[in-house]
Amino acid sequence: MVAKRRYYDDEFKQAAIRLVTVNGHGVSETARNLGINANMLGRWKREEETKQDDTSTDAGLSSQEKEELSQLRSEVKRLRMEREILKKAAQFFANESN
Repeated sequence: MVAKRRYYDDEFKQAAIRLVTVNGHGVSETARNLGINANMLGRWKREEETKQDDTSTDAGLSSQEKEELSQLRSEVKRLRMEREILKKAAQFFANESN
């Protein structure tokens, strides 16, 4: 028998997260009381914290600035990867010449 996947709306998720963060209840205790998996509630909580961190770092930026920031972050990531590749290539050729 195939188990039916349960869907929880954002309002339910926010209320569950509030029980953990604001009221100070434990994740496993709250999950047990709500009849959901503790891992799921923990994931919701982490996602919410990540979302809040992202919005707090980008607070006060216009949409154009956010877009530029996103592009710059992706360029930095690409450049770091290229630098690592060049380091490995330099090590390879240095070892090969010896």
